[in-house]
Amino acid sequence: MVNGRNVERRTILKAAGATAATLGLAATTGCGGDGGTSADGTVTIRYAWWGAEDRAQRINKTIALFEKKYPKIKVKTDFQPYLDFWKKFNTQASGGNPPDVFQNAIGFLRKYDAKNVLLDLGEQVKAGNLRMDGFRAGLEKFGEVDGKLLGVPVGSNSMALVIDKPVYTKAGVKPEQGWTWDDYHAAMEKIRDKTGRAGDTGPYNIMYLYDLYLRQNGKAFFTEGGLGFTEADLKDWWTKAKKGVEDGIYANQKKVAQIKPKSAVAGELSGGEFTWDNFTVRYTSEGKSEYGLAPIPTTDGKKTGQYLGSLMLSASKRTQHPKEVAQFIDFMVHDPEVAKIMGYDRGVPATQAQFDAYKPNDPVNQAIAAYEESLVEAGVLEPITPHPNGADICEAAFLRIGEELGLGKRSVDDAVKQFFTESKTALGT
Repeated sequence: MVNGRNVERRTILKAAGATAATLGLAATTGCGGDGGTSADGTVTIRYAWWGAEDRAQRINKTIALFEKKYPKIKVKTDFQPYLDFWKKFNTQASGGNPPDVFQNAIGFLRKYDAKNVLLDLGEQVKAGNLRMDGFRAGLEKFGEVDGKLLGVPVGSNSMALVIDKPVYTKAGVKPEQGWTWDDYHAAMEKIRDKTGRAGDTGPYNIMYLYDLYLRQNGKAFFTEGGLGFTEADLKDWWTKAKKGVEDGIYANQKKVAQIKPKSAVAGELSGGEFTWDNFTVRYTSEGKSEYGLAPIPTTDGKKTGQYLGSLMLSASKRTQHPKEVAQFIDFMVHDPEVAKIMGYDRGVPATQAQFDAYKPNDPVNQAIAAYEESLVEAGVLEPITPHPNGADICEAAFLRIGEELGLGKRSVDDAVKQFFTESKTALGT
């Protein structure tokens, strides 16, 4: 799953290959036409994803393994940066020519199901071409919508608080599982007072963090048909965020914007910020400090509202080769050698077999694995709330309008009104 900040971070992590991807210099393995069958019975399927050359290199290695196991299936590949990927995919889907199999996220399942684009993979499970057992923490249900299997998880992540560990130590703050939002705000004040740095970058536009807060309080960002919260709820959230900046516990948003693409944590403007756990590598690569993962604050000391998010593989309803596509997906999510090649590039491996096969030897990835294991042990993980058709547009609006609010371009009331106006249009409510 991908929010605006996540898009930016994925882009940063893959920046070295962005130019080549934008120019369409995607690597291609195998041969054949667009999903046809050659005279000798060899089938070619098209596989597309977002990312850049580092991810492409890893994926192409896994495809070589797949083609060795299935010599009659060739895979033609294509990759783009995130935004370019969806632009191209929309064009292909509208023209009736989407790739046979592609990387997907939960915010797009209902959207493309409503457009009759996605293949229900349930039939391939029944036929024995795709296994849906052996997934971690209930992830096998992640891609199900209205009884249809529209996506299969390839990796998992969960929201976390990434912290600058020396800053927290200097401030005498030690976050633990079950700490409350009151504890968190007190910690932000300690960091501000003892280190001269804002405690947090600020939660203005992190949709998935707000979702956790709502879930802690018996609501959710989305219901199956629309938004699960009121204008008054959002006004309260954004008013508190604005006051946090004024009080100095959240970073000055103009300074945050000025140092982009570097994060405010690595740029030493804040002591931490909420993001997906598998993005921790970003901070290590661009900052000078030591970074760690802290638990999500709670309302009642127990419920975090957390769930495992995931990138998925989905298939086109128009594919001429559903069996081969299912075999490809099965290989990519179950084969242990794939995990050794991909590592945590797309999150922590979704199946237990792949999780066990890849044992990271660097502190950052070890911390990510330990964090996700701690969530399972603490028993805080819950099912994700289904995202309605139009959720991706709501997410983009939350990101953009939240940034405008933080930069002083909108008042809280105006920001709330604008978000609900755009969301109701997107959701048809």
